[in-house]
Amino acid sequence: MSTPSSGTSGWRPGMPGGDTLPSGPAGRPAAHAGDGNGPEMGPPTVTIGSYPDYPSAQRVVDHLADNRFPVEHTAIVGTNLTLVETVLGRMTTGRAALVGAGTGAWFGLFIGLLFGIFTAGNNWVAVILVALVVGAIWGAVFGAVAHAMTGGRRDFTSASSLRAGQYAVIVDAQFAEQARQMIGRMHLTASPQNR
Repeated sequence: MSTPSSGTSGWRPGMPGGDTLPSGPAGRPAAHAGDGNGPEMGPPTVTIGSYPDYPSAQRVVDHLADNRFPVEHTAIVGTNLTLVETVLGRMTTGRAALVGAGTGAWFGLFIGLLFGIFTAGNNWVAVILVALVVGAIWGAVFGAVAHAMTGGRRDFTSASSLRAGQYAVIVDAQFAEQARQMIGRMHLTASPQNR
């Protein structure tokens, strides 16, 4: 009976020779001290508080840091993530050309400065100006053409951001009780000020 000649055909974690992992599309995986079933997740963690906004969670971690808590064992985790795309305005061919001209001008200025450094005599200012103007013209042309080629499918500009519905402060399990006590003292000292 013949055996497959490929080293990856019968590979399984825990088998002899299992220390050598097969290569994948992203290259060789990093070696770790786990059982071969995936990356180690680190120490267990405990959620010590959930807050409606990031500044509240940040205040808690700041309080822990001010009281000499080992904050390298904490994390702020945003949950219930939402992608928000805020529409900034309408995009026309003229506006696309203007944005392209600005980008091209910056690129032209960069190229002009590179060439201007090596220009002999007093012509370096002219080299920079010519490169800036040529960059702006080509940028405007490319911006207008690129927008015209979309066929009106995306005639607006926007900015995307991720927003979390809630922020949890998590701590390594071995430090959870100490963190809870510190947070309890924080709430006790904050409550008289709120009255």
